[in-house]
Amino acid sequence: MTKTLDVITIGRAGVDLYGAQVGGRLEDMGSFEKYIGGSPTNIACGSARLGLKTALLSRVGNEHMGRFILEQLAREGVSTKGVKIDPERLTALVILGIRDDEQFPLIFYRENCADMALCEDDVDEAFIASARAVVVTGTHLSNTRTEAAVIKALKLARKHGLRTALDIDYRPNLWGVAGHGDGESRFVESQKVTAKLQASLHYFDLIVGTEEEFHIAGGSTDTLACLRAVRALTPATLVCKRGALGAVAFEKDIPDSLDKGQSGQGFPIEVFNVLGAGDGFFSGLLRGWMTDQDWPTSLKYANACGAFAVSRHGCTPAYPSWEELQFFLERGVVRPDLRNDPVLEQLHWSTTRHTRVNGDWSTMRVFAFDHRMQLENMPSYTLEKGGAFKELCLDAALKVQNGQAGYGILCDNRIGRSALQRASGTGLWIGRPAELPGSRPLKLEPELGTDCGTLIEWARENVVKVLCFCHPQDSAEVWSEQIATVKRLFESARRNRLEFLLEIIPSKVATTDDDTVATLVHRFYEAGIFPDWWKLEPLKTHAAWANAIDAIEAHDRHTRGIVVLGLEAPEAELSQSFEVAASFDLVKGFAVGRTIFADVATRWLAGEITDAAATDEMVSRYARLCRVWDNARAKAKEYAA
Repeated sequence: MTKTLDVITIGRAGVDLYGAQVGGRLEDMGSFEKYIGGSPTNIACGSARLGLKTALLSRVGNEHMGRFILEQLAREGVSTKGVKIDPERLTALVILGIRDDEQFPLIFYRENCADMALCEDDVDEAFIASARAVVVTGTHLSNTRTEAAVIKALKLARKHGLRTALDIDYRPNLWGVAGHGDGESRFVESQKVTAKLQASLHYFDLIVGTEEEFHIAGGSTDTLACLRAVRALTPATLVCKRGALGAVAFEKDIPDSLDKGQSGQGFPIEVFNVLGAGDGFFSGLLRGWMTDQDWPTSLKYANACGAFAVSRHGCTPAYPSWEELQFFLERGVVRPDLRNDPVLEQLHWSTTRHTRVNGDWSTMRVFAFDHRMQLENMPSYTLEKGGAFKELCLDAALKVQNGQAGYGILCDNRIGRSALQRASGTGLWIGRPAELPGSRPLKLEPELGTDCGTLIEWARENVVKVLCFCHPQDSAEVWSEQIATVKRLFESARRNRLEFLLEIIPSKVATTDDDTVATLVHRFYEAGIFPDWWKLEPLKTHAAWANAIDAIEAHDRHTRGIVVLGLEAPEAELSQSFEVAASFDLVKGFAVGRTIFADVATRWLAGEITDAAATDEMVSRYARLCRVWDNARAKAKEYAA
């Protein structure tokens, strides 16, 4: 049958709660970062980032954490066809911390968890046959029920000609030979575990483990003797990980020294966090193995991916994209603490940020009702009325969206809090303003705090939007103050893993020409500000757009794109500006507000129209603008063809 998948991983699927503070005990952690976890889940995601088509075979609970895993797998590009929802059991949790460069405490919450209920009935033959390889991790050989599921999958893999691989992944307490408080332990001798592992080694073409993991598989603490014991049971290629010494591969007989195995390029980096490094290593190894590279090349990929993992916080979030890996291999190590390499971190962010939020944002039709000052200055305005009107704006946006991709809103928290919160989870792209309306030099909403610290409270799907009135003719003092404010906000957004939209409007400051916006773009990038999104006023000429886009792409080839703002222009004028903008692929759509809602708000606040009439009028205007943009884009594509 047609192979639609490269790799299916089988086993653990849980949620990692990573201590956000570094250098303390788990007892003293004050907050945690939430990531997906479990070796098979990490490997599926890490391999997908490297371009392989992957799927996970596991179970999750029918609750919030289970849904989080399913949603995050989808964002990572991992097929969830093999992930079953367990109606009775909870999703597994792990609590982890970084104590220092040698201690990484963790606690597994896996008593009767969902993934350990995986059974033979969950293993579908057609699903297994649709892949080129199956990867198993050791934990699921520790329980009779999960072992039966794994063995069934391996037998089907053999039947259908798949490659098979084992990550020994020995966790003593998950085999019942260490206590709950010993989650960090990587080795406890156990003849029972050794016998169980050895009974299945013949199923595999590739077996990967640390020296300690080969000790448990081989039944002693002599690494070479253990490798020979494993070799006696299987012709599989054996890959032994040696920490800072790299890794070695043995395709045939085991020599008299580990140094005589095949090895790949290593990377001298600072060890920050070893948790999940082996899964990153395996992801890189799979990229090489599944593309038929030789073992030195595959091990080079694996070592590099392991280097990324040990230098960053978290497991899956640390793993590189294929583009990032290629860049790193070509450029090399500039500083050993990779997480503090600004060029590398920007590339990592920009090539993996799609994993943080749902949605396809290749087209952006955004209803902007984040206005505060304009509403507050309307007759009959009160805060209560303003909030209610923004609920109507959201109703209109949702009606036009109708469950489709490519729609969004800009909504504030001061007046529109209830609408902002209700929009979460609707599939809308959600931008949230940070600027104090009308301020120049730029000031931020007081609720952000002087250090922008309250961004930690923002929903991860919120995009931080800031409007800066600026112009190349600004004095050095004004420019310095504004750039400092924007940079402080940008850095806080990035720390909190929030995307960042920068809106600039030079025409409200002074006259503009075809180079004005491009000049400003260069200045922001040179200050170290890399917006995920740009929001630009409708530029009147093809040359002005070309200059602005050239400036963006000279600094960042991975920006999400540009949306065109409206400046309360009438629809006919917006239509003309859309036709110019739509000829550029980097312009993804529009973010327009007052053209849609301004006079509707005035009449509604005065009590002249009902809720339903106001909503219907905004639906009509918003939908019309969407059609105008879509037609402009279609016309541009037709012309280009």
